[in-house]
Amino acid sequence: MIAALYVPGSRPGRFAKAAATGATVILDLEDAVAPQDKAQARAHVAAWSAGAGAAASVPLQVRVNAPGTADLAADLEALAPEIELRVPKVESPEDLVEFGGRQVHVLVETALGVERLFEIASTPGVRSIGLGEADLAAELGLEGEDAFGWIRARTVIAARAAGLPAPMMAAYPAIADRDGLAESCARGRRLGMRGRTAIHPTQLPVIRSAFAPRADELAWAHQVLDTIGEGGVGVLLDGSMVDGAMVRRARAILDG
Repeated sequence: MIAALYVPGSRPGRFAKAAATGATVILDLEDAVAPQDKAQARAHVAAWSAGAGAAASVPLQVRVNAPGTADLAADLEALAPEIELRVPKVESPEDLVEFGGRQVHVLVETALGVERLFEIASTPGVRSIGLGEADLAAELGLEGEDAFGWIRARTVIAARAAGLPAPMMAAYPAIADRDGLAESCARGRRLGMRGRTAIHPTQLPVIRSAFAPRADELAWAHQVLDTIGEGGVGVLLDGSMVDGAMVRRARAILDG
């Protein structure tokens, strides 16, 4: 999963259009929906996810409301158990108890959550972890892309240590700033992150381009496998030595 697109649950006219982009669709019942609109949005999301959404050829998630809230209880009652949930503001494994074994994609948005990243990532039912960077910036007083580097790297380590896929990056808020989005994606990719959520369809091509394997990476990966196959030690055409660790990296590149 390289790209995922958030869609407000209160905008049902956009659901099918989001699915047509080919990105993972995240129907949002949390921050994108005003309190007075949550009940109606919940009904829209439940109906679409059980009908057209279930028949769509793209993965579907629903971002529910935060653990411990009345809105979350209503979300869980309305949504079919097989729907994968995106859970905001998780601070500990205990926050996930009420999900009863459902498949969840966790967002950590506080300093306490960052301190417990590995514990959260290791909780049964957790499919992935990611950051809610706007809330973290507000709590920690972070400014600019550089300030997030150490937290992003820590999230990558926690995810991989728990046997989860590399985390996706948080959404980039400046929709019209394509160059800034591309540079931000490049920073995250260098830290080991994989893919990104978007808040507008026009961001998807930039995200896909940033995280797709480059031609030089593909050539390197093929050369590694041609040189040493499944293991051992060898020397590439440029004189660099490769071993079994490079085989794992090569296969990860080719697997996309």
